[in-house]
Amino acid sequence: MKSRDLSASVVCAALLMLAAGCGDGQEPTPTPSGPSRAVTSTPPPGSPSAPTTDETPTPAPTTPFPPPPSSPSSPGTPDGDAQDALRRGDTGAAVRALQERLDQLGYWVGKSDGTFGLLTEQAVYALQKAAGLRPDGVVGAKTRAALDDGKRPDPRSTDGHLAEVDLDRQLLMIVDDGEVRRIFNTSTGTFERYTHQGKTYLADTPRGRWTIDWQVDGWRDGPLGRLYRPKYFQEQGIAIHGYTSVPPYPASHGCVRVTLPAMDWLWTQDVLPKKTRVWVY
Repeated sequence: MKSRDLSASVVCAALLMLAAGCGDGQEPTPTPSGPSRAVTSTPPPGSPSAPTTDETPTPAPTTPFPPPPSSPSSPGTPDGDAQDALRRGDTGAAVRALQERLDQLGYWVGKSDGTFGLLTEQAVYALQKAAGLRPDGVVGAKTRAALDDGKRPDPRSTDGHLAEVDLDRQLLMIVDDGEVRRIFNTSTGTFERYTHQGKTYLADTPRGRWTIDWQVDGWRDGPLGRLYRPKYFQEQGIAIHGYTSVPPYPASHGCVRVTLPAMDWLWTQDVLPKKTRVWVY
């Protein structure tokens, strides 16, 4: 084989290796500037032999709504015990006021229509996490107090436009020049081992500073499931993407999940264009 042909083969092999991760491995994700993932005793999802998509939902933890890892002393009694609490399925002026207040604080709630649906529940999850409360999605006395106090997460970045993923609190934040603009409930890697086709992998969302270098405007199929409008930010195929299940705890094989409507909004508003920085911590 001529040296030129050999070089081309090596390049193609390298690109195929980069294509793995949450995606289906059909196209490479360019190498970012962030650190590489830690070596484990089993191949990580980004290895050539690893499954190349994120999303068969993993089982929920034994406790349905565990307190955020950063708040070990979070109250053990959920707000759902309150008789006058607002919860999914409720309608009316009180729900509209809740939605408007959440939106004012930056929690993405979609349309303030007076109906407590999926997106309102997601925004309440995010508020409760930011306030160190158990995320049960129900607005009782503790959550109302957090709402009245204007509880918001603090970003780590101080300049520029970027996305921040707080793994401890399971929050996705859109940040401009050190100010949080939008906050989403998210569900990231469980950091547990899983088996696919007889091999074991680690479901981790890699910490580091990355860049969105590739995206797919539509559904993307892979061996473990489907990703909706993914925006890839890490060389092993880790993406921010829409999914049908976004619980308030880690549940993915490594990607950063948001709801389908939230992902549509991120695309429509061009909030995460290519080259956007993504900090995962």
